[in-house]
Amino acid sequence: MNILREELAAIPRFLKQNYNEAVIISSATLFFILDRYHPIQNEWLSSLIYFALLPILVILFLRKNPLDFGLRLGNVRVWGFYVLVIILAAAAILYVSSYRRTLQDYYHINNFNLSGYFFTSLLSLSAQEFIYRGFLLFGLKEKFKEGAILIQMVPFALLHLAKPELETLSTIITGVLFGYVVYRGKSYWPALIIHLFINVFFISLINYR
Repeated sequence: MNILREELAAIPRFLKQNYNEAVIISSATLFFILDRYHPIQNEWLSSLIYFALLPILVILFLRKNPLDFGLRLGNVRVWGFYVLVIILAAAAILYVSSYRRTLQDYYHINNFNLSGYFFTSLLSLSAQEFIYRGFLLFGLKEKFKEGAILIQMVPFALLHLAKPELETLSTIITGVLFGYVVYRGKSYWPALIIHLFINVFFISLINYR
């Protein structure tokens, strides 16, 4: 009985010691599930609500400043260098990858409109990058330090499972890379810039060829 009593007492003690991290990880998981099973109208609106608005409300609930979750510009001199190098390398990799039939079939869009795709991608990715590289990474940074980079990579990779295998496998690398750049640059903006470039450039290659 004493052992059982001690174990039961340890549960609230554990939650109290890890309160912020428990709230952030649990709420982020909930938002991923809600987006999967209860999408709102279209992808960009659903992303804005589940991956930006609701996480910001959680941040305010925790009595923290949303700007401290990667929304500041951070160290532009550091992350600007990474953005330039990664975009140049990504352009070459994406060009070669665009000849793969599986990717061509998956990403072909009838009546493709570049400006419309750019706008909707900007809205969707702004929110999606925030929950990974803003809410999760900066929310877990105090407790886990650099380990937060690896933690945020896991849901990022898992949410690509329905996409072509090559792309899903690549998210292990890009998830860590994006997280590292954000961590070093103290801002989520470089991940958004890189991710937006990758999406728009690759889709353009597929649909304008």
